[in-house]
Amino acid sequence: MNKHNLFTIPVQGIKVLKSGASRVFTLILTGMMIFFTSCQKEEVTDIELAGNLSLSSSTADIVLSQINDANVAVTFNWTTGTNNGTGASISYILQIDKAGNSFANPQVFDMGKAVYAKSFSVEQFNSSLLEEYGAVAGVAINLEARVIATIYDSPTTEQISQVISIKVMPYEPVSKTLYIFGDATANGWDATKAIALTPDADDPTVFVFKGALGVGTYKFITTLGQLLPSYNRATDDNHVVYRTGDSQPDDKFTITEASVYKITVNLLDLTTTAVKLDLPPYDQIYMVGDATPNGWDISNSTELIQDLDNPYIFTYMGVMKTGDFKFPVNQNSDWGQDMYMKLTDSTMYLHHGGDPDDNKWTIAKKGHYIITLNLLDNTISLARTKLFMVGSATPIGWSIDKAIELTEDAIDGCIFSYSGPMVAGEYKFPVNRNTDWGQDMYERIDDTHMYRHIGGAADDNKWSITTAGNYVITANIETLTLSTTGKK
Repeated sequence: MNKHNLFTIPVQGIKVLKSGASRVFTLILTGMMIFFTSCQKEEVTDIELAGNLSLSSSTADIVLSQINDANVAVTFNWTTGTNNGTGASISYILQIDKAGNSFANPQVFDMGKAVYAKSFSVEQFNSSLLEEYGAVAGVAINLEARVIATIYDSPTTEQISQVISIKVMPYEPVSKTLYIFGDATANGWDATKAIALTPDADDPTVFVFKGALGVGTYKFITTLGQLLPSYNRATDDNHVVYRTGDSQPDDKFTITEASVYKITVNLLDLTTTAVKLDLPPYDQIYMVGDATPNGWDISNSTELIQDLDNPYIFTYMGVMKTGDFKFPVNQNSDWGQDMYMKLTDSTMYLHHGGDPDDNKWTIAKKGHYIITLNLLDNTISLARTKLFMVGSATPIGWSIDKAIELTEDAIDGCIFSYSGPMVAGEYKFPVNRNTDWGQDMYERIDDTHMYRHIGGAADDNKWSITTAGNYVITANIETLTLSTTGKK
């Protein structure tokens, strides 16, 4: 008999000695058993099975309105479904069909993987109802939706959610575009040149026109170049009526006083307003004629600059040639637009497009001109630029009120010259003798080139004379060139 008195304990197939050492070994084995057992339990609880695939919607009864086009009409949400613990990826397809159609011809939206929602805007959903399902505006339609999940294990399997139902009432969308035309507008009754109204940023069913209207009539069309459908005057000046056929009344709105107007049209409630604004009748004025830079090419006529502080003032500054000119309000090549024409040398009137009058101003001598129009009192001023010289190199120094006026060329009013003494120092060319020094000046780029400094700007670039003597200085403000030679 073995004096150690062995006995066997079946612990995972290992025999254990019953002694002090064996007791220690037993504790070690017991700890190992606990460790392995806990690991096995942790592996099992790490894999949590997801629930069944389920679909829901943010709302089940929807009334769509075009005023809310950009808003969300409905959002469909679904759960992940389950891959049954395989770790396989899952992709989703959303299907929507008319109720009772058993998804025989659904709209299908392939959502891909890891996407669990799909939203539709009001405009998008309404278009689908009318175009895909044949829904009728103002009549509710019942739809059904479901989600199909594809589990990419081996073999590939599918899960299909429960079917949910929603009821939706669509609307008949009004036009997304609106145009004004008529003999009260700048482009007359030519529907191909009707003027577009601007949709309101917050409500796309509201359109706004702001611009000049003359005495006459107008109405609205929805498509450029097409006379129907149109929106015409209804029973009063504050309402429009939708006109779809020539047999329907063709009543128009009337302007009795030429001015700038803001016209607002709401196509949902069929209302309109016309408000006269304290603004000039045009915010663009052009100049055309053989005296102008682009001649009689009206499509490339020269645009005047509107004053930022006084919108009634328009200015052109630049070279004018010998010839005639007038001021169209746009660049339409048919010559049928309104124009500002000559009444006197200093006043003008608004010629109505198509009328036979054709009164123009005349430039007798080429030169650099500043032409200013005032649409508030219909006045015009024309001033040919003069050129002066001032500086420490000149006989009068920096006394700008005594600046030396250069001699203008007999034929070309853009060329100026000075002939006389100069001393060592600096000089530049103001365009007048204003003592506040705030006028425009021609200043130095290099010895032979210059630019027009704008009065009040900080730049101050001058030419220099290093040796006293008699000089001939010639400046060309058209080509912006300068020549300086010692007098012989």
